[in-house]
Amino acid sequence: MNRDGQDERDRRGGQESPEDGIRAVSPREAGADADADTQARLSALRRDINAVDEELLTLLNRRAELSVRVGECKRSGGRSLAVFQPRREREILDGLHRRNEAMGGMLPRQAVEHVWREIFSSSRALQQSVRVAFLGPEGTFSHLAALECLGHSADMRPVDDFHTVFREVADARCELGLIPLENTLHGTVGQNFDLFAEHAVHIVGEHYSRITHCLMSAEADLGLVRRVYSHPQPLGQCAGWLRAHLPGASLLPEESTATAARRAAGEAGAAAIGHPGLAAMLGLHVLAAPLEDASGNWTRFVLIAPGGPEAATVRTASDLPDQGLKTSLLFTVPHRPGSLAAVLDVLARGGVNMTKLESRPLRGAAWQYVFFVDIGCDLLRPVHQDTMNALTAACQSVRVLGVYPQSEPH
Repeated sequence: MNRDGQDERDRRGGQESPEDGIRAVSPREAGADADADTQARLSALRRDINAVDEELLTLLNRRAELSVRVGECKRSGGRSLAVFQPRREREILDGLHRRNEAMGGMLPRQAVEHVWREIFSSSRALQQSVRVAFLGPEGTFSHLAALECLGHSADMRPVDDFHTVFREVADARCELGLIPLENTLHGTVGQNFDLFAEHAVHIVGEHYSRITHCLMSAEADLGLVRRVYSHPQPLGQCAGWLRAHLPGASLLPEESTATAARRAAGEAGAAAIGHPGLAAMLGLHVLAAPLEDASGNWTRFVLIAPGGPEAATVRTASDLPDQGLKTSLLFTVPHRPGSLAAVLDVLARGGVNMTKLESRPLRGAAWQYVFFVDIGCDLLRPVHQDTMNALTAACQSVRVLGVYPQSEPH
């Protein structure tokens, strides 16, 4: 290159001319090319996702058609079968988890369960509207536990008290009811154990719900909060957090967390303590979470359905292992020394695991008691017939409340 050519390059800032045969690419141009390549790859991947979504939708609609036919089948027999079949649903989930693990699937167990819970929920609704009684109003921990357990396609029916939950189910105005039985911090809900003796219902399932609290408000700044509303239990469970972060705030009890949240939503300077899902339902800001002073706060709920002892002992085909099921019983024993020990001995000799034993006063019989017990197996299977016979002989009365799939906190 001669001197004149070098002078020309110097005037161009050192860049080659097209005649030089080489063109330098600026950083901006290089970035634009990279962005274009990324966008092209994203577009291709999104087309693939759209195609998979269409396949999923086709398969889900095919599954819905089959569910409708299953519902027709249930109604065509001499005895109409319940729409909610918890053993069948548990078998499906267990099978999906095994296949997901075998194929090295990327979806975690909890995600699979969440997706299929809603599939089950919509399938049930296609077969028949499933009315579910729970302690209201909407937004309580019972309501949110019912949604966790049965999905958003169930017809949720809030009622004023636990007695009404039992009555609505026993009188078949609702197909299911959800009631709390026990809490890891506060123990058993004694009233609900007593109500089993008064109503012709049986247990068909259980659900463990993690109790976690948040502070919700229409205010966007914690510093503006002067009053905190909630049910007395959450106020007590979050007392340490409240002392540390809102020492000057007034703590005001309400009949439920849902009532508290609705009140706080309409008051300046007010907040409420309740489930984070309640904040989402009402469009409130979550100012802090979690608030509870002790972790590991769980409530065990059970699902009840119409029908007393006869319904509880109806056998349905199931591939669930014996250890995957739970039997709940009510029994009374003669008022003499060693009678309860004799019952416990029967269970021990039968090799079955008792996971809960609770005593309650027997209504109408002073100083007499009825016992609620959970057994970690299906006590009605033929393999346990001798144990069941010996139990019946050792007790004054025995009532099977239900055999249903065991659940676990997760």
